[in-house]
Amino acid sequence: MTETTQQLPPGAAPKPRSPEFRLAADALRGLRHDLLHDAFAYHPLPRSTADGPLTRRLKGRQREYATWSPHALIIAAGLLAMFIASDNAIRGASTNTILALLALLPVLLTMVRPVGAFWLSMVATPVATILANEWDDSWPWLAGSFACHLFVLTIVALRTRPRTAAWMWALTAVYGFIAGNISDGRDFRSDTAEVLFSSALVLLGVAVWQIRREARQEVTAQLTVTAHERSRRTLLEERTTIARELHDVVAHHMSVVAIQAEAAPYRVENPPPELERAFVTIRENAVAALTELRRVLGVVRAEDYEAPDAPQPTLADMDALLANVRDAGLSVDKGVTGAVRELPQGVELSAYRIVQEALSNTLRHAPGASARVEIGYVLGGLGLRIVNGPMPEPSLVKPSPGAGHGITGMRERVSMLNGEMTAAPADDGGYEVTVFLPVPSASEPVPGAREGEGDA
Repeated sequence: MTETTQQLPPGAAPKPRSPEFRLAADALRGLRHDLLHDAFAYHPLPRSTADGPLTRRLKGRQREYATWSPHALIIAAGLLAMFIASDNAIRGASTNTILALLALLPVLLTMVRPVGAFWLSMVATPVATILANEWDDSWPWLAGSFACHLFVLTIVALRTRPRTAAWMWALTAVYGFIAGNISDGRDFRSDTAEVLFSSALVLLGVAVWQIRREARQEVTAQLTVTAHERSRRTLLEERTTIARELHDVVAHHMSVVAIQAEAAPYRVENPPPELERAFVTIRENAVAALTELRRVLGVVRAEDYEAPDAPQPTLADMDALLANVRDAGLSVDKGVTGAVRELPQGVELSAYRIVQEALSNTLRHAPGASARVEIGYVLGGLGLRIVNGPMPEPSLVKPSPGAGHGITGMRERVSMLNGEMTAAPADDGGYEVTVFLPVPSASEPVPGAREGEGDA
């Protein structure tokens, strides 16, 4: 009678494993990955950072030497374990030397091969116990082996992760219970319970510290990403707003060009054919440019965005803006220097928006402070200076928290016009925004402009 094996039919799925089997298989894979795979791989201990709460106070070479403090602590722990292992006058000098080395080497090995140091400590423990069993009744942990293994468990747990610490503690418990039942018939005092209890407390503290550190790092990274995304989103929204306004300004002018080019031949009696063709070409180019502009810039409009019915604000509307912020409780003065002239509409719109945002920031962040707006018409462009004084103390109105994205929007407008901008605290405790917007030299002053015009 021959034995036959049952084979699965083609295409049949294998029988699913039980949850217990899968749990055991996952556990064995975790053990192999944490403690067996590349157990003696080279992982040198890096130097610590020099921005800690204590090392930050040091200077020069002292601060550089402080970065080696983890290595110094491990060496000190190894020397302490070596001293504990050799502190027995009954044993001979050679035995004490061997026991001291068996306690020192695993601790020092944690600086370069942490998992290998754990296995070396597991091997050194029974060797040390066998060498000293004639003079010591501790079983299966000598005092030096106990100190060495505890230091190794702590350092390796700090250098790896909580799951590795759990595996090390479990293997330590297995060794302790097996070795505790192999005493060669002699009356030894088993100290496995003390070792497991002490190591469990230490490893639990290390695991909690690691979990808190990882959680803090994740929160910090998430906050950094959130702040970056918020700033990026605000920047994109501001660029979208600028693109909308630019679209409205340019589209208006291009429409005017097209209408004037179409109506121009009718304003001249018997215009020559060449002039009519020129105006037709101008109108066709203006309409084509307007169509392309709407196609390219129109995509930035939201579905619910509607173009403003009223014309975009300019510097001529500055008095109305200042009256509005005065009604909101801000004491603001205005000064104008230079030859007042008409500027390109994009420059005037950006200047108006910059002043508007700077005064809004004053209302939000320095309630009760006074402000001054200075507008300077110079040969190469337009200068703006918006400065506010410090917030009075005590103040019944508290400043509103903000992320400072208004400054970002102002910088975007200035950058769009190839201008320059500085925004920084003033000497008196207030805040100052200085902007220069270049204007092409072909722009001439408006006839009849007054020099040094200003009001307060």
